[in-house]
Amino acid sequence: MKHPKLATVYLVVLLCAACVPRHRYAGPNVTPPNGAEADSQEQIDREDKFRIAIWEFGPIEKSIRREWESFCKESGCDLRLELVSMDRQPLYETLFEKEGLKTGDWDIALVHTDWLAEAHETGAVTDLKPYITENPPGDYPEGWAPSLLRLQEFGDEIIGLPYHDGPECLIYRTDMFDDETLKKVHWAKFGMEMHPPETWEDFARLAQYLKRPEDYLYGTVFAAYPDGRKTVYNICLLLWTRGGELSDGGKMRVDTPEMIDALTYYRSLFGKSSIVHPKAREFDSTASDDAFLRGEAVMMINRFGFAAVCETSEDSKVRGKVAIAPVPHAKGHKSASLNCYWLLCIPAGSPHKQVAYDFARHCTSKANDKQRSLDGVIGCRKSTWADEEVVEAVPLYAQMEELHENARELPRLTDWVELSEVIDRMAFDTISTNDPIKSITARAQRQIDEVQEKRN
Repeated sequence: MKHPKLATVYLVVLLCAACVPRHRYAGPNVTPPNGAEADSQEQIDREDKFRIAIWEFGPIEKSIRREWESFCKESGCDLRLELVSMDRQPLYETLFEKEGLKTGDWDIALVHTDWLAEAHETGAVTDLKPYITENPPGDYPEGWAPSLLRLQEFGDEIIGLPYHDGPECLIYRTDMFDDETLKKVHWAKFGMEMHPPETWEDFARLAQYLKRPEDYLYGTVFAAYPDGRKTVYNICLLLWTRGGELSDGGKMRVDTPEMIDALTYYRSLFGKSSIVHPKAREFDSTASDDAFLRGEAVMMINRFGFAAVCETSEDSKVRGKVAIAPVPHAKGHKSASLNCYWLLCIPAGSPHKQVAYDFARHCTSKANDKQRSLDGVIGCRKSTWADEEVVEAVPLYAQMEELHENARELPRLTDWVELSEVIDRMAFDTISTNDPIKSITARAQRQIDEVQEKRN
């Protein structure tokens, strides 16, 4: 260095920086952040922050903030919380496309099960197995249904802890199904008692019978706008409940007889006057949910969490008028529930991994899981589902374990997000064109083959 005095000043600055406390968390097994000392105020500030990225849902944000506050009181952690809420697509882009999980931007991320294969394949999240072995959550793993533990396990690795659940089910209006006049007319017309549909044939018949378009009440509602999610779930349920499968040994197939039958049925619902809400083709998941909350549909296939919203939301016009049942099935086949959920994952780049695990473990306690359920988040523990206070507040919880007995998962593929867009378009083409179903599935299969060839 050309200026010895400047060199001396520079050395003093480095020594002073080394003395700045980075974080003062007194929890077990503290591992100081790795890497060189911060060389900017931004880096110093980051080491004093605990940053969490979550899906934008009010009850989740409320729960995270409460859980962080209680965690800090119990542990002595004095990191400053920075909680950022995003809609689903921006959250995915932030975590994966912009590699936020790797860059050190986040310490905890709420990750959807649809994204787990990609997260594991790219090394974007931390293996929690060593932490769980050292200090497991209470009652782990017996305290959870097996269907809430499978997707995050990759061999000996565990990459997340369940936070917000929601298996798919049939949601229906009890005020319509319990109406004595409607029941008598149904018996006279069809020669059978009226009860929630067990088969897809029953579903179509009841949707047609119970619709009241003059009152802006329709038999059912779908989120049929292609957003890469809800329509895909519905198509998978229509497929599975006909004995079909979406993949064969990791190779996705949509040109099968069962898929053609599923799409033919899906098209038939949209083709029958006033069965499906007239704006369904424009509805994403939120819009279809809102339509049901406004009392504009008799039945829908949706996640359990939305059924709870119907009972707890101040905006719900169907409060006290909903019940759930297993998803209908084709004759000769069984019901199925699609299980997808949100997990707390620790980003690979987090500078506070031990704090992150201890906080995630804190969130999974019996008390916090129960309180989340009372706040509107869907609890994941079996103890929550059986809790008297929870069941009294939301009686639907009594059926949660039954739903999980038939729970199935989507294929765990690293390119699932791209593949789901193809399925979404296939479904939209089914209800928006007159193209033969076989042509639609054949076209989709060619697109899927192209995506999977890139992976191989």
